[in-house]
Amino acid sequence: MLIVFPGQGSQKIGMGKDLYDRFQSARNVFHEVDDTLSFPLANLIFNGTENELKATENAQPALMAVSMAFVRVLEKEFATDIVSKARFLAGHSLGEYTALCAGGVISLADAAKILRVRGEAMAKACPTEGSMAAILGLDIETVERLVDEVHFENNELKSSKIVLQIANDNCSGQVVISGHESAVARAMKKAQHCGARKTTMLEVSGPFHCQLMEDAAAAVEDVLAKITFHTPVRPIISNVNARAEIDGFDKLLLQQLTERVRWRETVLFAAANSVSECVEIGSGKVLSGLAKRICPQMIVTNINSISSLDEIVKMGKFSATLSRI
Repeated sequence: MLIVFPGQGSQKIGMGKDLYDRFQSARNVFHEVDDTLSFPLANLIFNGTENELKATENAQPALMAVSMAFVRVLEKEFATDIVSKARFLAGHSLGEYTALCAGGVISLADAAKILRVRGEAMAKACPTEGSMAAILGLDIETVERLVDEVHFENNELKSSKIVLQIANDNCSGQVVISGHESAVARAMKKAQHCGARKTTMLEVSGPFHCQLMEDAAAAVEDVLAKITFHTPVRPIISNVNARAEIDGFDKLLLQQLTERVRWRETVLFAAANSVSECVEIGSGKVLSGLAKRICPQMIVTNINSISSLDEIVKMGKFSATLSRI
């Protein structure tokens, strides 16, 4: 089993509220995160506005808290240590921190601290001329070639140095690029000429997962230096290299800020290592949907609501009975 945790963009107002209302173990997670941040994040998640929640410094710890609430409910109410049942854990961008927390590498409080600093640093590091765009319908090799062409043309013109990188290799036919807005726009135009089904500039606060995040990486490095990392219960597939890792996470997390998220390769790595099931824990269904596109034979399950937990019990996936508080 591959257990995956969502990244930014999966957040929505009210996520995890049913869990919070029903289980003390879920409330404990939200309260610990609130206390760690000295900020009422749970109230923002449940009662705030979409604009407040999507702010990078809020969305990142919020998504982690919701996913970890599900993990704790499974442990306490279902008597199911789902992590120990997994072959690998993984998370998309900030979701990798959730994977590290669920896998026992970092504590819940440390995950919240890091993600608040990471979110604030990413927001501050974002230059106004930076942007991201999704390119649909082209494979990764074609997009890599287009990125190289933009860099080559810029060098030929002897223009000022530009940044343009692949930020997310999500699945075949879904690639995200990041960098200076002018370079992103040129790559989008080239993609259209190459037959891309669609190119869309993304509504994000900045150009994530590229070299324009170097200042953010410096800020995150400072906080990571104060964190104690433990050996994971199960290996974590790194965003940076799409390989199963059991140490070196401090360096990998810094690389992650300025390098691409290799999600397609992550799922393929799991499949190549005899994994046939993907379970997504947390808000939304983005990652399980990508897993199905990458490996159509993969069995996918979402744990994102009390109803999904009840359904899993009915299916007999877990033997324990849901306790009520």
